[in-house]
Amino acid sequence: MFTKKDNDRDLVESRHIERGRGRPRGTTQQGLATRHHLYETAIQLIGMRGYEATTLRDVAHSAGVSVGLLYKYFPSKRAVVLSLYDDLSGEYARRGAAMESGKWRNRFLFALETSLDVLRPHRETLITLIPVLVGSRDEGLFAASTVFSRIRVEKVFRDAVAGASDAPSPKVAESLGRLLYMLHLNIILLWLLDKTSRQRATSAFVVLLQKSLSSLSFFILHLFALSCALPTTSCRRPSSALTRSPRNDVAGVISADILLFKLSKQEKIPVRFLPSLHSYLCVIKSN
Repeated sequence: MFTKKDNDRDLVESRHIERGRGRPRGTTQQGLATRHHLYETAIQLIGMRGYEATTLRDVAHSAGVSVGLLYKYFPSKRAVVLSLYDDLSGEYARRGAAMESGKWRNRFLFALETSLDVLRPHRETLITLIPVLVGSRDEGLFAASTVFSRIRVEKVFRDAVAGASDAPSPKVAESLGRLLYMLHLNIILLWLLDKTSRQRATSAFVVLLQKSLSSLSFFILHLFALSCALPTTSCRRPSSALTRSPRNDVAGVISADILLFKLSKQEKIPVRFLPSLHSYLCVIKSN
């Protein structure tokens, strides 16, 4: 790492270069080749040393170029990370477009396995980026600056449900697609943290998930149907009220609470779990 004085000088130099005209980035074949070389060098160094320990000066030195030239293409490490998100999400969207017709469960598994295939060559780099992915407000998965990549990837999972032969209603399909996208993110994190040989633990989990989806599908669909119907007023009162006998709402229409209560009996879910399910539905409703 460099001293604060070195970092300040880099920042000043970067701002000076950005104000100048400089060389148009990536507008010629030579420019594209240079950008790709710098990008690959930066990604390799981040994978070896970690995000925080890698400086742009390190990247420039390894690439055999001046710091000034590097700044013309990547004015910050953040720009490198955003380019990585852009490249990976773009590749994933292209492969996801080849999804075959079929039931949403099979299409979801295709979307999940395709994501793992796209990320696999970059696993070591992504492991070093875990603190950034889950903890950074500017470069994290849910940062405003990464929304373009998030939308690309989430769309594949929403399309997996909406375009399935057994697709539910549009409102439920949208919620279910979002749930599957979030589930996929959790599996990706598990995969990155998996220290077993060739990530066998993650592979075993995916196999288990495949076997479980068929029996869980009915419950998931109804759960998200409830999230669409859940009244806002239901989220304002204590969820513990669900452990008591639910009542019809003021309008005389059967409330989502009653449907949840009935669903729990049909699916043999213990009453003590109802408050947790109710709270979960409220989270979905608010997002």
